[in-house]
Amino acid sequence: MDFTELAKKRYSVRKFKNTHLPDEVIDKILEAGHLAPTGCNYQPQRILVINTDESCLKLKSCTKCHFDAPTAMLVCYNKNECWTRKYDGATCGIVDASIVTTHMMLKAAEIGVGSTWVMHFDPFKMREEFNIPEEIEPVALLVMGYPADDAEPKNLHNEFRDENEIVFYETF
Repeated sequence: MDFTELAKKRYSVRKFKNTHLPDEVIDKILEAGHLAPTGCNYQPQRILVINTDESCLKLKSCTKCHFDAPTAMLVCYNKNECWTRKYDGATCGIVDASIVTTHMMLKAAEIGVGSTWVMHFDPFKMREEFNIPEEIEPVALLVMGYPADDAEPKNLHNEFRDENEIVFYETF
C-alpha cells in the first residue's frame, strides 16, 4: 500500500476485539518505532508495552480514554538523553517521542491493528502505576488492538480544512 493510501485508511479506533496482540505483532510495531528518526539520533524514546489484563486494569486508572483496548504502548523519552537546541535550550524529547508514536501508529494500521493516540492521561498516576522513573517523561499513549467488527471512524475523520488555510509560503 502506498503511504498516502495508508494515511487515508488509518483512523482512530475506539472499539476493539478483546484479544491481546501477539508478541510478533508487537515486535513489528516496536521495530517501526525503533527505526524512527530522533534528534542527532540520540534515541531518547522509552516505550512501555501494556499487554496483560493486569496492566490494562492499571491503565484504566490513569485515563478514561482507554476504550477497553487490550493492548497499549506508552511512549516516553529520557530527559537526560535528548538533543538540546543551543539557542534557547529547547529539547527534542516531545518531538522525538511524537515521531516514534507516529511511526508505530502507521505500522499498526499497515498490519491491520487499530490504534488511537491518547494524550488525555494522568502522567502522575501513570508514573505511580507503572513505576516510571523521574527522568522518563510520558508523552503519548497508543491504545491498540484488532478493530471490532463494527468499529468505524468518527464523523469528522474525513473533513479537512482547505489547504490555503494551513499552508503559507515565505510569510504568514
